[in-house]
Amino acid sequence: MANAFDSTNAPEGEPSEVVVGDFLQWKRSDLVSDYPTDLYSLSYVARINNSASEITISTTGQTTHFLATALNAATSTYVVGDYSWQAEITRISDGERVTVDRGLFTVIADLDSDNADTRSHAQIMVDKIESLLSGKADSDVASYSIAGRSLTKMSFQDLVSARDYYRAEATKDAANLDAKYGRKGASTIRVRF
Repeated sequence: MANAFDSTNAPEGEPSEVVVGDFLQWKRSDLVSDYPTDLYSLSYVARINNSASEITISTTGQTTHFLATALNAATSTYVVGDYSWQAEITRISDGERVTVDRGLFTVIADLDSDNADTRSHAQIMVDKIESLLSGKADSDVASYSIAGRSLTKMSFQDLVSARDYYRAEATKDAANLDAKYGRKGASTIRVRF
């Protein structure tokens, strides 16, 4: 494995995953022929959905590529989630900008963190619904009204349906991770005597 801190080993292209708190770098060599590094700069902007929170990553212009770097002090502030990013070229002479690329990356939890929750959204929902189902027998009132305000709870069958839906989603998430990392899924061998 090559030294990930050495800029000569920086991978070509943007990462698909970023771990909170990790040092991060990559390069873009394909842009230099159209946008020489002495005349243009490259920067990145990323957001989760419509969040006002924004990640910015600047690059340094090398002779043959733009080098993007994010120190762990910056990535430790990233919020876990799926981000949309865009790469922006700025003309140094007048500050005019053009978007040259767009994509997605996922920020994932640092397992060293005390509050790292590595469950998928679907698995979190399964766990929450099962918790509700286990407490359903103790509080089986479906709806009530106090001072003109009313509250209606999900029925037992609605909770079971939601749990089954999220279980299927959690299974898909696990299968996608297995495929991504080249792991074979769990297989069942059935034997009849």
